[in-house]
Amino acid sequence: MVRALNKLSAMAVKNSAPGKHSDGGGLWLHKRDDGAGQWVFRYTIHGRRREMGLGSIQDVSLKDARAAAEKWRGVAAKGLDPISERERERREAEKRLHLLADVAKDAFESRKAELKGDGKAGRWFSPLETHILPKLGKKPVADIDQIDIRDTLNPIWHTKAETARKALNRLAICMRHAAALGHEVDLQATDKARALLGKQRHQAENIPALPWLEVPAFYASLSDGTITHLALRLLILTGVRSAPLRFLRPEEHIQGDVWTIPGEKQKGRKDKTPDFRIPLVPEALAIIEQAKPLARDGYLFPSVKKGVISDATMSRLMERREMAARPHGFRSSLRDWIAETTDTPFDVAEMMLAHKVGGKVERAYKRTDFLEQRRKLLERWANHVTGKSGKLLKLVENG
Repeated sequence: MVRALNKLSAMAVKNSAPGKHSDGGGLWLHKRDDGAGQWVFRYTIHGRRREMGLGSIQDVSLKDARAAAEKWRGVAAKGLDPISERERERREAEKRLHLLADVAKDAFESRKAELKGDGKAGRWFSPLETHILPKLGKKPVADIDQIDIRDTLNPIWHTKAETARKALNRLAICMRHAAALGHEVDLQATDKARALLGKQRHQAENIPALPWLEVPAFYASLSDGTITHLALRLLILTGVRSAPLRFLRPEEHIQGDVWTIPGEKQKGRKDKTPDFRIPLVPEALAIIEQAKPLARDGYLFPSVKKGVISDATMSRLMERREMAARPHGFRSSLRDWIAETTDTPFDVAEMMLAHKVGGKVERAYKRTDFLEQRRKLLERWANHVTGKSGKLLKLVENG
């Protein structure tokens, strides 16, 4: 006997009188006197008639109720009890909430506000995603021990030491997050794994830098007026990291001859980090003016296709020239030049690179950013990189 399906309409569901109304195929609408209603799926399993609630008409549409009824009819046709199967699915879903992959994603979401750009660059999560989750992501956090962690990180513990260290630290955060969620976890597992892995042989290497005496020749070679050449020139002149430069929006960040990098856009900084001001010397201002006709969507250094120029684009230029140095290394070039050719006080020299100097208390009382002292240094640096001067410079720290 073929049972009729889809007897009801959306209007009928809304206007039906109190009582029980069949849509066919075991799907029923139970309407109450107050106008509210409930979807119910009736079925018979092993000679026993049962009713399974599918939700209220306020939460579940007629279309969705029919889809649910169709699903559970199929389950019943296999000789399985839909109510028991739904409970089993619920338990499985709850169990998945304990898996490391889910805990890691939840931990990442909870920390986004602390991360630069809300973690969109992916640097916080990528060590986990690349080196931890492929092996341990589907394992319940309660079952993860130091042996699992050791076996996961052992292949890269010495060959990719810094990456392995970050992955282990991120995992420790995830384990603490799991404990905060109420899961039974071994909070010492990462420390015990570190002991099992042993001391790392690999020493972190600094990013190769061009010796400061060779910077003028390289600067002069950046002469074709392209976005890449102009970006590298401004990078050299200011000593900034590549990210603030690549995302530079002149109308937002430059006032007169001062470029301000917001605190939250600085590397490893939190919301309370003060903005960092960079004095723009005439040579830097000239580069900015030269780049403005090439700007797009407000960005001074746009990509050829979409967004902004990438760090890799500048690095590839140096790779093609078979140079060991990389763009970030120009910060070291500038710092070495300051140390070797000037008598600049340490605090001023470190402030040139936006480095923190002293403890929290000392920094709380020392509010100056040495803007004018840094301006003099950058004018002298610009003279050096453009081949105009080789004189030594002496600075006196004020404030």
